[in-house]
Amino acid sequence: MLIEAKIGSIAKEASELAVVGLFEEEKELTGAAAALDSALGGRITDLLSWGDFRGTKGETSVVYPGANKVKRVLLVGLGKRAELDTERVLLASAAAARKAVSIGVTSYTTAVPEDGNRLKVEAAAQALAEGAILAGYRTDLHRTEKEPHETKPLEKVLVLLDGSKARAAAEAGIRAGQAVASAVNWARDLANEPANYITPSALAEQARQMARESGLRCEVLGPEEMRRLGMGALLGVAQGSAQEARFIVVEYKPKGKAGAPLVLVGKGITFDSGGISLKPDQGMEMMKGDMAGAAAVLAAVKAIAALGLPRRVIGLLPATENLPSGTAYKPGDVLTSITGKTIEVISTDAEGRLILADALGYGQRFKPAAMIDLATLTGACVVALGNVGAGLFANNDDLASRVESASRESGEKVWRMPLWPEYAEQIKSDVADMKNTGGRPAGAITAALLLSKFAGDTPWVHLDIAGVSGAEKETALQPRGATGFGVRLLVQLVRDWR
Repeated sequence: MLIEAKIGSIAKEASELAVVGLFEEEKELTGAAAALDSALGGRITDLLSWGDFRGTKGETSVVYPGANKVKRVLLVGLGKRAELDTERVLLASAAAARKAVSIGVTSYTTAVPEDGNRLKVEAAAQALAEGAILAGYRTDLHRTEKEPHETKPLEKVLVLLDGSKARAAAEAGIRAGQAVASAVNWARDLANEPANYITPSALAEQARQMARESGLRCEVLGPEEMRRLGMGALLGVAQGSAQEARFIVVEYKPKGKAGAPLVLVGKGITFDSGGISLKPDQGMEMMKGDMAGAAAVLAAVKAIAALGLPRRVIGLLPATENLPSGTAYKPGDVLTSITGKTIEVISTDAEGRLILADALGYGQRFKPAAMIDLATLTGACVVALGNVGAGLFANNDDLASRVESASRESGEKVWRMPLWPEYAEQIKSDVADMKNTGGRPAGAITAALLLSKFAGDTPWVHLDIAGVSGAEKETALQPRGATGFGVRLLVQLVRDWR
């Protein structure tokens, strides 16, 4: 999709469709909306006075002005002016893009809905670009027949501005929005792919290809290298599968002095059957997405490189399948991690924390400024937070605050959960240093507590994205399937890092 900025008036630019955002409960139009209303002989004002359009968040209405350079006008509600933020623009842009495709329009003009101190042009333009690109994503990766409306995707969005300074800011925002949204869609693709397409080795090849295209360093470790490093937890999970495990390292190193790196870790279980502790068959097909954390980290590093951010970033992706077989690890087994700590296996379906333990232990060798891991880790977190936000666990208040700030800016919601030491009693083992699960009570917390033992003294945040990595209902922003959650948050975190 082509998104361009141009100096001009939305009322004077010939187009198949002009999109304009309106605020709720405001009868007096300003800016682009006022200019368009004047060109249409007050049609928009009439709709507002009649109550046919109120400007509530996400509301849309198509106006047909008759003989005019603009063939159609799409009104999109922005909600209350005082509540305008990047998330509102993102959702409004997505709603506009979806509506345009539904009426057969492949291009439209619009204006950046900025409002002084509340939202600057660059941030609004970025959200506008992200919304349009994310809304155009489709999950039909392997469908050979498509619906008629799916054959004409949105091709171009022209953003009209009133001056050269605004254009420069908008172009910067659009570039950032395109880089981030394209990365999110790639993460969605990776997590939506069936497990027979994205195996650990296939994920490694995707990482290698991305690294070549982005000028990054990529190293892929196989079982022998992992064995020499002592990654017994990761190899223990992998031993039930005919697919060999991979440990993927991607590194972005900017020019000049970049300081201590940020290490991003993503859980890469390319299919999770539960192992010997077999999951129920209902819904097991969705376990192809148990590598959504790895997909998000890989895509975030890609976007960070595309934006040329001045911070060294290292992505670590432990990748394996978790399957039952005659060679699979078993409840009661004891695994030795890369740090030498031993873990008693209570459930083989608590495998994500095992592979992350080795990845976090490996990450300490870089002496990072911080480590952040993303994982579809526990059903308990879904019970706690549903499908709205990710659980945030941290051993460092400053880092937790940074992630929360990036969450607010990106619109990807997180909620901090406790790591009180009393919970550690649940994962004490009689035969090893710890158990890999403490049972149902506080299940997300005890899983995070296990991970904290492998972060050491490094500032660390764990994001449990089990409830937000996939969507069961279609929205303006995306269809059902993988969400790519975490990419926008991680990129924002690195952009803000000082």
